[in-house]
Amino acid sequence: MLKERAARQAETRSRIVESAIELHRTKGPANTTLSEVARLAGVQRHTLYRHFPDERSLSFACSGTYIERNPAPDPSPWRRIADPRTRLHRGLNELYAYFEANEAMFTCVLRDAEFHDLTREMFTLRSGERLGEIRSVLSEGLSGARALALLDLALDFRTWRRLRDSGLAREDAVETMVDAVATS
Repeated sequence: MLKERAARQAETRSRIVESAIELHRTKGPANTTLSEVARLAGVQRHTLYRHFPDERSLSFACSGTYIERNPAPDPSPWRRIADPRTRLHRGLNELYAYFEANEAMFTCVLRDAEFHDLTREMFTLRSGERLGEIRSVLSEGLSGARALALLDLALDFRTWRRLRDSGLAREDAVETMVDAVATS
C-alpha cells in the first residue's frame, strides 16, 4: 500500500514538473502561474503546494529536469583539438545545434530573465557553469580583448538566432563567427 502511494505521489510530482516545463517553454516562466501549472497537471492547487511549497521550489525542479534531459554540449572532447580554429568550429557547431534544439525554451527564458529575478537565478544556476566551461575551452589559443569579446558574442544564443534569422544555415553561421573570432 505504501509503495503504491509513493508511486502515485511520484507520478503526480512528475506531471506537475512536466506541466511547468511545457508552460515555461510556451509562455515563459514569468508568465506562468502556479494555478496554470496545477490545471495542466490535472491537480488541485493544494496538491501542487504539497509537492512544491513555492514558485522557487517548482522552478528548481523544472529547470533541473529540463537541463538533465537537454544538457549543453560537453566541451571536454574539444580540448583534444589542437588547432584553435578547428576547435572553435566544432564547439560552435555543437552549441548552435543545441540552440536549435532548445530554441523555444531559451527564447522564453532569456526574455524573462531580463526582468524576472527567479528566472535569472535559475538560468544562471543551470547554465552558468557549463557555458563557462565552453568559453574556457574555446578561448584557449585566442589572444586579445577583441578575440575574446567576439567569442562571447559567438557564444550568445541571441547571436545564433540573429544569424539564423538573417538566412544563414548553421554551417554558415558557424563559419561567420569562426572567421570573425579567428581574424580579430
